[in-house]
Amino acid sequence: MRYFPHTPEDITEMLTTVGVDSLDDLFATIPDECRRRNELNLPEALTEWELDNHIDELGGTMAVSPEFRVFMGAGSYAHYIPASVRHLLSRSEFVTSYTPYQPEMSQGTLQAIFEYQTLTARLLGMEVANASQYDGASALAEAALMAVRTTRRKKVAVSRLVHPHYRRVLATYLAPTDYEIVELPYLPDGTTDLAPLENLDELAAVIVQSPNFFGCVENVKTIGAKTRTGKTLLVVGFSEPLAYGMYQSPGSQGADIACGEGQSLGIPRSFGGPALGMFATLMKYVRNMPGRLVGQTTDVDGERGFVLTLATREQHIRREKATSNICTNHSLCALAAAIYMASLGGTGIRDLARLNYDKSEYLKGALRKAGFAIPFSQSTFNEFVVEFKDGFDKTYQRLTAEKIIAGLPLECYYPELANHYLLCVTETISKQDMDMLVQKLK
Repeated sequence: MRYFPHTPEDITEMLTTVGVDSLDDLFATIPDECRRRNELNLPEALTEWELDNHIDELGGTMAVSPEFRVFMGAGSYAHYIPASVRHLLSRSEFVTSYTPYQPEMSQGTLQAIFEYQTLTARLLGMEVANASQYDGASALAEAALMAVRTTRRKKVAVSRLVHPHYRRVLATYLAPTDYEIVELPYLPDGTTDLAPLENLDELAAVIVQSPNFFGCVENVKTIGAKTRTGKTLLVVGFSEPLAYGMYQSPGSQGADIACGEGQSLGIPRSFGGPALGMFATLMKYVRNMPGRLVGQTTDVDGERGFVLTLATREQHIRREKATSNICTNHSLCALAAAIYMASLGGTGIRDLARLNYDKSEYLKGALRKAGFAIPFSQSTFNEFVVEFKDGFDKTYQRLTAEKIIAGLPLECYYPELANHYLLCVTETISKQDMDMLVQKLK
């Protein structure tokens, strides 16, 4: 039996209420060329067994089969995920949970979020972290909005080495406003050029990413020193939080806000999603922080309990007082990150970060020895830029046909970097894989 959500009488009544005569009239504002006039060309229905077989066949044709060797990161990273993450994450209490509308009744969910917040704050070296956001790009854009709320200024300076997708999202967020984005260029060593800051005043924030899009580690402490003369906030973004297992955290270098992508913490790449927006700040800015915050308290019997401490969005407070329109957090992804960080522990994260660094340095050195140019001299973490000779695109296509993805071409994001490719190495890439890549590039 087919299920119809509305009867013809229901539809007629609704159309009358809104003042139109037909469904076509209801959608009249959509241009004709954007409207489908014919039925969808769908195949005949399959049985469950037939559908399973069909999906298996499709899976076998995907370009990310295990034989592929992918030397590409650029904001999405392949890391081994401990079995503990998959096992605990699949428990029905977590995988079926939704945003708690009577939060104190959902102690398990609140405790999981609280643990995530604690681990995130420790990793980033900050005082307080929220319950997570949609992804790294939205977290960075919300950080800019938080900075203009806090400082009551309308100008933000953004490094050109912040992930290009993050900058596009930031521009989209600010497009309807009168806020201004000032772009900071980069230096020959692959770090942000701070010279333009000398001629900029009334800045709400300086936004950098470290490690940046080229994989280079920024001197965050120096950048922070330039923002300390006024009310300007320092926002440090990231796309690879594992770097902070080895390099200094944003908070330890003076960041006011640290935000970015947490996908590499126990979340599969999954063709670009889902992702995890991590966001942390200092306690003095907490009431301007977007999203929600879970806190710990005691009940009337003195037992430990968890509560939704802060949720400054439209559903909870007056619209003009809201810090964002974020109505949920990526709870399951945040839980995956919490389990991942707890499974590895501080020592494990440090060792894994060192392994990623060592492997990328091995490949960088092998490519340099083979005669390829490494244009940026600054220290990097698990990815770096390589300059190849003219005509490398044909070699790239040949390697792709041989199931080797030799990095990300940078020219589409940075027109001045023709023949430059961003290569990434994580613990999932073996020495044999790297040696094979160098041999095939010669």
